This record gives sequence, structure tokens and C-alpha cells, in this order.
Amino acid sequence: MDNQLVHFTLNGKEISVAVEPFEMLADTLRCRLNLTGTKKGCGQGECGACTVILDGDAVNSCMVPTIKADGCRVVTIEGLEENGKLHPIQQAFVDAGAVQCGFCTPGMILSTKALLDKKPDPTKEEIRIALAGNICRCTGYVKIEQAVELAANAIRRNHENQTAEGRYGG
Repeated sequence: MDNQLVHFTLNGKEISVAVEPFEMLADTLRCRLNLTGTKKGCGQGECGACTVILDGDAVNSCMVPTIKADGCRVVTIEGLEENGKLHPIQQAFVDAGAVQCGFCTPGMILSTKALLDKKPDPTKEEIRIALAGNICRCTGYVKIEQAVELAANAIRRNHENQTAEGRYGG
């Protein structure tokens, strides 16, 4: 079978990549595009290590054929930092001690981003539901849930500060 050219926005940049017809997005990201923050754990959509954001939704990229990303927006962990500065969610995970071996962390952070983009002030139950597809074998989940709450608060504060600066000529 011939490779197919797929076009999508990856971390804010338009790209085109030739892929095999049944190649999974996780493999394309890791092997063709060298974005190794997307981890391959189980390869069956059970662990969440390969989570990326596809058109605003957290998805297991090991279960998504790359051709399904054609015309879509894809965000990986590498797309969160700006100018060498951690995204507030990444910083919250560090500050809360929610990172141990780090294997699950990119997926946890991207699941958190998808949640907070839709629901800036989630309840504990909503956090648990959003992270239900992500397995951590090291920390337990208390610090991870605390990191999500910390991130939500930081993002809200940033938004409030930007709004106030706009109102008052900052």
C-alpha cells in the first residue's frame, strides 16, 4: 500500500506528513516527527500515556489512525511550553509533586488541559472523570488531582490579571 499525505496543525504549525494507511497517530508523532513526549504504553487505549489533544478532545493517539487527523488540530506535550516557560499546568504538576517517573505525565497534563479548556473550574469528581483514562503506577492520584486544582486556580488568576490589565490599561 502507498503512503498517504496527511495535513494537520501540530502544536500551532501546519504540517504535512506521509504515513502508511493504518499507521497510528502515536507512531507518527514519535517515529516520524520525533515528538517523544507522546509515550506508547499499552498500545490498546487503556493507559493514557499516549494522550494528545485532537480538535479540543483528549484522545489515545495509539488508537487513532493518523489519516483521521487530516485537517485537524493536534496538540502534544511539546506544544504547551512557550518561549522556554512551562505551561501553568506543567508547572502545577511540578509544584504539587505530581510527577515521579514521568511516563504518564504528558498524558495526564494533556487530559488536564482538555478538561480545563472546557471547564475552568472543575469539581473533584469532574477531575477524576477526566483523568480516568490515565494510569499512573507511581504516585497514586491525590497529588495529581491537587495539581489539576492548582493549575485551574493559576489559569483563572492569569486570565483575571489579563482581563484587569486590559480594563485598566495595565
